[in-house]
Amino acid sequence: MLHFLSLRDWGAARAVETLDRADVLSALWRDDRMPQSLAGVRVALWFPDGGFRNRLAFELGAQAMGAIVAYMPGEVGAPEPVDDVAAYLANWFDVLVVRTWGHADLVRLAASERLPVVNGRTAEGHPCEILGDLLHLRRRRGTLDGLAVAYVGPASNIGTSWLEAASILPIRVVQVCPPGYETAPALLAELRAGAAGTLAVSHDLDDALRDVDVIYTDCWPSSRPGETRDDVARAFRPYRIDVRHLERLRDDGVFLPCPPVTRGEEVTAAAMSSPRCESPAAKERLLHVQNAILERVALDTGAVSDVDRR
Repeated sequence: MLHFLSLRDWGAARAVETLDRADVLSALWRDDRMPQSLAGVRVALWFPDGGFRNRLAFELGAQAMGAIVAYMPGEVGAPEPVDDVAAYLANWFDVLVVRTWGHADLVRLAASERLPVVNGRTAEGHPCEILGDLLHLRRRRGTLDGLAVAYVGPASNIGTSWLEAASILPIRVVQVCPPGYETAPALLAELRAGAAGTLAVSHDLDDALRDVDVIYTDCWPSSRPGETRDDVARAFRPYRIDVRHLERLRDDGVFLPCPPVTRGEEVTAAAMSSPRCESPAAKERLLHVQNAILERVALDTGAVSDVDRR
């Protein structure tokens, strides 16, 4: 059974295949000719903690391709064990999309092999979001080969998915952050082993922004035990992205702040108003990538046949 829990799960070939299919679906969407390749496919969306962009893109996109979409109530893993929930859902659904902080819950749902599980976002990864951004960047550049990304932010689900992208694709990703907020060395070593691209960590923002195509930001982290919000602000304030940082991008470089954005923290209002800020345009691709993912996992389970991809 094919699940989509992380970019590493799919690897380069399937990730590129997904981007290629999303490109086709994007064109069909513009022409109002969406294929009904998900006709009758029953999709459960379990989004207890919000995430309106992903949720609406999954709902609208799947319905446009003929799927039947329903929402799951309640928290993931409470009050019933996820293994039990998976068994019940398999009676009615063909695909389960889950957005929750507990990545272990997704792993347990997938391990039950009751129905395919798609990661709508967990604390350990945000693969749909990054695939959507990669689609946007590939459409702008024509290729992902040699793409250079400066991810400015703490170790996070967004940062992990960018580093995973560099592990399977020929791109360069550098995490830029204050000391003490780096991606775990063990995870970095794991991702670097046999990586198709380059993964790095830097504490020097100006140096890291040399010759990059993309500046990507994430929100400042919550305070940790023994740390105040003021401590976090002092640590991250030197890494706030403003217009002068955007001017250092390559000529066709772009700024992609990950929403929700807090002006005055990770970004300035002027940076958000810059023509180089393409976050809304990039998020438009999310719907098409998520449709391609749903179509692929449904095809693998036999919920749809290849002939349906018209």
